[in-house]
Amino acid sequence: MRILLFGGTTEGRKEALRLHRAGEDVTVCVTSDYAAQLLPEGIRVLTGAMDGDEMRRLMARLEPEAVVDATHPYALRATENIRAAAGALGIPLRRIARPQTEGGWRGACRRAGDAACAAALLAGTQGNVLLTTGSHTLGAFAAAADPSRLYARVLPTAEALSLCAAAGIPASHVIAMQGPFSRALNAALYDQLGIAVLVTKDGGREGGVEEKVLPALERGIGVILIERPGEA
Repeated sequence: MRILLFGGTTEGRKEALRLHRAGEDVTVCVTSDYAAQLLPEGIRVLTGAMDGDEMRRLMARLEPEAVVDATHPYALRATENIRAAAGALGIPLRRIARPQTEGGWRGACRRAGDAACAAALLAGTQGNVLLTTGSHTLGAFAAAADPSRLYARVLPTAEALSLCAAAGIPASHVIAMQGPFSRALNAALYDQLGIAVLVTKDGGREGGVEEKVLPALERGIGVILIERPGEA
């Protein structure tokens, strides 16, 4: 069965490997070379960001019998484009959605609808800020707070480092690592950097959100949680 799978997430990699081992003819679409490198060897990979029209043309060319959307829960535009392209061509679509984490700790967080709202919440804070929200939103935070307060944990890619520099974040404040991270590692990082505010997303269990939030709350660190965008 020909299957086209979108997503460089942990769930996407697991599903791609499962389909490959089951003998399915699977092609995986990811947005970066780094994401492609994380896929198991032997799986066909297409690299590069695509808009809705490009997705539709790709589906028309490959003629998959099924499409799987395993993109990140915050990549709402990608999910909408995949759904529209598959629907236009009458191709069955399956969504692998990372479950949202439930826990009493959520009530202890200040919550924001998006990166811009989260950045606005920094206005009334003091001290060092750890951003674990991805490199593409750094500009919003640098515009709302002195970049010298900001520490950014990003993927170890040239693009991410370039975006950190463009936002004015000092090179010594950039932690370029592939997660997810253990509770102990996060705690050590907070202590080492003297973090007063953590800004993060609800990446679910796979994204290690509890391992980030719980040690922060134990230390009296303020947590700003960017809520997931809704999916219809």
